[in-house]
Amino acid sequence: MMKHVVLPDEDRRSLSFYLAMEEFVANEVEDEAFFVWRVAPTVIIGRNQVLENEVNMEYCRKAGVLVVRRKSGGGCVYSDMGNMMISFISDKGDVSAVFDRYMSALAASLCDLGLPAVASVRNDIMVDGRKVSGNAFHQLPDRSIVHGTLLYSTDLEALTEAIRPPVEKLQRHGVESVRQRVVNLAEYKDVSPVLDSAETLEEHLVSWFTDGRIELTAEQVAEIEEMEKEYQIY
Repeated sequence: MMKHVVLPDEDRRSLSFYLAMEEFVANEVEDEAFFVWRVAPTVIIGRNQVLENEVNMEYCRKAGVLVVRRKSGGGCVYSDMGNMMISFISDKGDVSAVFDRYMSALAASLCDLGLPAVASVRNDIMVDGRKVSGNAFHQLPDRSIVHGTLLYSTDLEALTEAIRPPVEKLQRHGVESVRQRVVNLAEYKDVSPVLDSAETLEEHLVSWFTDGRIELTAEQVAEIEEMEKEYQIY
């Protein structure tokens, strides 16, 4: 089982901090690790994506939405306090095997609540044919990092405004807009009391994935803050 990594305080931090935290934990913590985090409105773009093709920068500037480039591949993601970000850090292994392990566990954790969750071939978790989670993989020399999203009560109008998926991607999914393709888990509160809040859902995920916890020190947080400066913020 993995360990739940927690910070020594309850301060809200930027998305770039948590991406740096993933790297720090992967390099400095021996145990396999898991943590969940949420941030103010931010768009995350993949390592190889062209900013202007994927992000509505005019909207983001006006709305105060940060834009951060991550080191992994994958698509463009909008996140806010209603979107639960998941970090899954494991020993290095076959990419497909590690990714399948994570995706299977995440889908199973939702099925345990009574949701008809399935993992798609495109790295998404679907409920009733609509996306609730997107995920990406980042390989370090000795560790594997999977980071994903879990839509709980995300502002879907802001999501629609902030990101610009290619038309061919939407057509491939048989929809006309991002809004048609995604759904918040808060819409399924009648399925399980665990879905009454993001906090209770986070507790469920932590108990599903982990069997203990590791609390980082203030000194380690300071190291992460230095690493955070490596990330490109627009």
